[in-house]
Amino acid sequence: MPFDLAESYIHTAEQLLGATLPDSYRLSMLKRNGGELELEDDVWQQYPIADTSDRKRISRTANHIIKETQHFKSWPGFPKEAVAIAGNGSGDQLVLLKEGTSFGQEIYIWAHETGELQKIAHNFSALTAL
Repeated sequence: MPFDLAESYIHTAEQLLGATLPDSYRLSMLKRNGGELELEDDVWQQYPIADTSDRKRISRTANHIIKETQHFKSWPGFPKEAVAIAGNGSGDQLVLLKEGTSFGQEIYIWAHETGELQKIAHNFSALTAL
């Protein structure tokens, strides 16, 4: 179940990632930190941004974008400059790609079996939340 997020937690995630997140993604996470997306006839579980404000939120954000990205960086073919923002449960990931000191607006599917990236949306607001 998604919930709101204080902007300070987005800043913390950006510091750990070494780049700013795109505005459309940031705005969505402020209102709805986590939840599901429907895309390409598949349901994707969004990784939340870590929220340490209380025990319940710590528990609900345990699979946050930093932790999930670190996990997938050990997989062959995962893009070096990517951050994982959602998974479909079978290994494929929705990712943002780092462009200098910020992440681009475009959303890509990283196919874990082939290592290929496919641009799926121009920005996060183009995705359909469930």
